Order: sequence, then C-alpha cells, then structure tokens
Amino acid sequence: MKVLWTDGSASPNPGPGGYAVIEKGKPVALGAEKDSTNIRMEGLAMIAAIKYAAGEPCEIHSDSEFWINVVTKWAPGWARNGWKKKSGEIKNLDIVKELYQLYLDNPAELIWVRGHVGTELNELADEWANRARKGEKI
Repeated sequence: MKVLWTDGSASPNPGPGGYAVIEKGKPVALGAEKDSTNIRMEGLAMIAAIKYAAGEPCEIHSDSEFWINVVTKWAPGWARNGWKKKSGEIKNLDIVKELYQLYLDNPAELIWVRGHVGTELNELADEWANRARKGEKI
C-alpha cells in the first residue's frame, strides 16, 4: 500500500500557491498556481496523490480537515443536489468534483493529521509545497 503525505501552500493567501505529495520521504508530485489559495492547493495535492497512486490502495495523510470533510461528508449530498448547497455556491467546485470522483473510483483512505506540530512527513510536505510555490520542480 502506498503511504502518501500531502500539503498545500499560498503566500500571501491568496497569492502564489504550491502543493506537494511525499512518499517515503521524497516528493513524488509538485504543482503550483500563480494566483491561488491554501485551500485550492490542499485540494490539488489530494488530487495529485490519488492520481499518483494510480488505482493502488493508498493512505493519504493530510492536515486539511476541510478537504477530508468535503470528500467524505459533504460532497455526496452536494452531488445528489446537483452540486448545490443551501447556503450558496460551492467554492472551488472544479477541485471538489474532480477529487470526489477520483476518491469514489480509487481505494484511498484519507487520514487527518494535525499540522505544524513536528510530524516529520507532514513538515516535509509543507516544506516541499512552499518550494513548489517558489517554482521548484522534481
């Protein structure tokens, strides 16, 4: 089973953004957007992780409780309601739809980890997300 760690970054927020996917202590996917947010980058990191796993069972460790909730709790209802929610528009709907479909089609376990508390691979994902934001590639 693949064990992946993801993180996203934007600085300032909104501003230039980057994301990273880490496996076995090394970056396996990086990406960036010139004008983005932390939330977008976290979601794109999860998409990249599921795509990297390519249908293999995987664990994705993320400090984004938001995106884990989107995929596991909120998106099923939004999908049933034609991608609408009672309180207004769904932000980052492009990412929500893609991530939700990938999650449905691929065996991924999403695991929330507290961010910025010294968890080694979470800190490494954060470091690489910031490096990706600044243009670094693998």
